[in-house]
Amino acid sequence: MSWLTAEEALQALKTKPQTLYANVSRGRIRAKADPADPRRSLYQAADVQRLAERHAGRRKTETVAAEAIRWGDPVLSSAISTIIGGRLFYRGKDAAGFAEVVTLEQTAALLWNGAEPPFSSRGTGHASPSLQAAFLALAGRVTSDLPSLGRSQAALRREASGVLYTVADALAPGPSDRPLHLRLAASWQRPHAADCLRRALVLLADHELNASAFAARVTASAGAALSATVLSGLATLTGPLHGAAWQGVGALIETASTLGAEQAIRRTLAQGNRLSAFGHPLYPNGDVRALALLSHFPLPPQFAEVREVGEEMVGEEVNVDFALAAMAAAFDLPREAPIIIFSLARSVGWLAHAMEQIDSGELIRPRARYTGPAAETDSRA
Repeated sequence: MSWLTAEEALQALKTKPQTLYANVSRGRIRAKADPADPRRSLYQAADVQRLAERHAGRRKTETVAAEAIRWGDPVLSSAISTIIGGRLFYRGKDAAGFAEVVTLEQTAALLWNGAEPPFSSRGTGHASPSLQAAFLALAGRVTSDLPSLGRSQAALRREASGVLYTVADALAPGPSDRPLHLRLAASWQRPHAADCLRRALVLLADHELNASAFAARVTASAGAALSATVLSGLATLTGPLHGAAWQGVGALIETASTLGAEQAIRRTLAQGNRLSAFGHPLYPNGDVRALALLSHFPLPPQFAEVREVGEEMVGEEVNVDFALAAMAAAFDLPREAPIIIFSLARSVGWLAHAMEQIDSGELIRPRARYTGPAAETDSRA
């Protein structure tokens, strides 16, 4: 990964320093402190090149649209969350600070622009957290729940509460009168992990227009039931480039326990594989969610070594995927704990995005740029 000085970046972009700094604050260009002079910054060459090419001459509409889909300019308006200057905000509130004191239920009240969801789950308390059970429970609702179009926001919020607790019954089974982080801690028999679980759930509740949120919004824009929007989001989250990135972290830790952190990282990079534990395009100075979590539990030795060696070798700080895997190891949680936590938390965000999209009344229907064989036409006169 190569980096440019401010002078080199400005020359490539042919712009003013203020514009360069604005692109950094919006997450379009990653930046980090210059190791040789901490008062100066270095800028990610690939990001600078991408913006330089984008501004070179007039572009066709389809080119602009394609660039926007790939970590480009915003493609939808939303008042739910945003990342500005390396900080995550929920409806204007700093998420890291918010996570110090609130629960996931209170976060839902903020993101849904309504009252805190009532405790309305079955609360069976007999099963262990199960992602498969969440998929089955949501699928069971989809065919019977009402379509979302033509219904008031108040009615949708009531239904969103029911959908959330359908997910909760599968992912955090327990008594219905207890907050979700306590139910999750009890289901794993780890009461001492409850406060860290609460923080993680709040910090992961939403993250702007990520892949799973976009999937949920597309589903909602067609008028599908809220349960269908969460099912879409959950399916997308399971991808290794999204919510399942923790598995790459686990694999790195396993290799490091055998070869040592430096050799494990070297081998991964030499094989052309990405290191899912480090860096995030929207946080050039470090993933604030990871920092907010990692300060509340001691890192297991192997994770501490990988963090120290990796941040020096890669030049990027660890991200929330690393933090989730480390938290699971620190509290001896089940192996699939990171995806369980992620899924339960992000269900709140998917429902917020779905309701916002429904309220807009717009169908999300992009066009495709056809690149297949030439169409057969009738050449007869």
